[in-house]
Amino acid sequence: MTDLTGKTIAQLRDGFRAGEFSAREIAESFNAAVVAGRALNAWTVETPELALAAADEADKARASNELKPLSGIPLGIKDLFCTEGVDSTTASNILKGFKPTYESTVSGNLKRAGAGMLGKLNMDEFAMGSSNETSAYGPVISPWRRNDGGNAALTPGGSSGGSAAAVSAGMAPGATGTDTGGSIRQPAAFVGISGIKPTYGRCSRWGIVAFASSLDQAGPMAKDVRDCAILLENMCGFDPKDATSLDVPVPNWEASLSSDLRGKRVGIPKEYRIDGVPDEINALWSKGIAWLKDAGAEIVEISLPHTKYALPTYYIIAPAEASSNLARYDGVRYGLREMGVKSLDDMYAATRDHGFGAEVKRRIMIGTYVLSAGFYDAYFTQAQKVRTLIKRDFAEAFTKCDLILTPTAPSAAFGLGEKTSDPLAMYLNDVFAVPASLAGLPAMSVPGDLDGQGLPLGLHLIGKELDEQTVLDAGLAIEERAEFTHRAEKWW
Repeated sequence: MTDLTGKTIAQLRDGFRAGEFSAREIAESFNAAVVAGRALNAWTVETPELALAAADEADKARASNELKPLSGIPLGIKDLFCTEGVDSTTASNILKGFKPTYESTVSGNLKRAGAGMLGKLNMDEFAMGSSNETSAYGPVISPWRRNDGGNAALTPGGSSGGSAAAVSAGMAPGATGTDTGGSIRQPAAFVGISGIKPTYGRCSRWGIVAFASSLDQAGPMAKDVRDCAILLENMCGFDPKDATSLDVPVPNWEASLSSDLRGKRVGIPKEYRIDGVPDEINALWSKGIAWLKDAGAEIVEISLPHTKYALPTYYIIAPAEASSNLARYDGVRYGLREMGVKSLDDMYAATRDHGFGAEVKRRIMIGTYVLSAGFYDAYFTQAQKVRTLIKRDFAEAFTKCDLILTPTAPSAAFGLGEKTSDPLAMYLNDVFAVPASLAGLPAMSVPGDLDGQGLPLGLHLIGKELDEQTVLDAGLAIEERAEFTHRAEKWW
């Protein structure tokens, strides 16, 4: 039988509906791939029985002609999403053993659409990291390796590193991710897959463990643009349980996909030519410009003058919100509780000391500092003002263009341990992704080429608010012209 794990979601869906294979065969193939891929450490929990149960339901539904949009499709779910009866730990010791009695809206939407669940995916602890090295379960290892023969273990990016590795290695046809400052797009670029962060509010945040509430947004990661469109349609929708959920219709993005960009103007921000970015990144950016011109788009230069302040702004606002959100983990209501101490205050301190990892503690301390009485106006208020200026830059730019093209990340995947001692170098990974997050705009990464060491590089598309269709269309135009069919050579 054909290797089902190499197929896209669209191919699996259409082949299953045509009777070429059963949903159980799909689930069994991916369950076997999950077991075979354990060396990558991409999963925190495996749930083969749930994937098989959904598959059996899909096979029955096909027999009775009652198929749902994702019948027969098993998915990986990032460990940040609460899943009823299944461990949901955010890759943190403080939540180990936590089994929610409820389902996040996004994962619930996917289940109601017929999707099965292969398991929960490893990630940076509380989504704080760009390399998946802060997880309490240990780092995820990228399926990709450099072609220098050194076999150094590489990061799949973060924080959705498990999702990226699972899709890239054929352990899941698609996965959920979350993106606070680039956590879908940067890992997608590092492993040669596609990933989209929709407009803030498109996907409900209810049941997704909060990192930074004004920035967190769920989105899909998959082999190609069409699969992202399919998954996004089934993840989105208004949710009255989330005060920031947008009450707007969910378009049929897949049916409307078109790589014809005639009449569209693509903005190239001059401020994104950053010193120190490798020539290969800029060369791919130039190729992307040529590809979009070939698709019919007009290229225009734009300016985003406050973009240079985006990274420091993000690293004030996000830790401030994190320090507030994570105050609830005190050993009383959730997960870990350290005993054998003298007082309630000692229990709080011991629980948080043993429960949180170093990166989470660092961000809580930064956040607490910038929110403190003496520094609130100097840091947090100023950061919010700069955020407004950054959003205004995008609004001004979109009077001249319909879409913006940039690189996704300033480098290809790096080796595990290469940047862990330098937090600032790690934070710079998100330099191209963070501005769109601060503005709440839809943004997507699609693979474009390999670098000189044989590692994937991504191109980054930023769209107007609620205009995911143009982002997906431009992603399809790049995908068709880049003809990126590279896959990691299997070594695991």
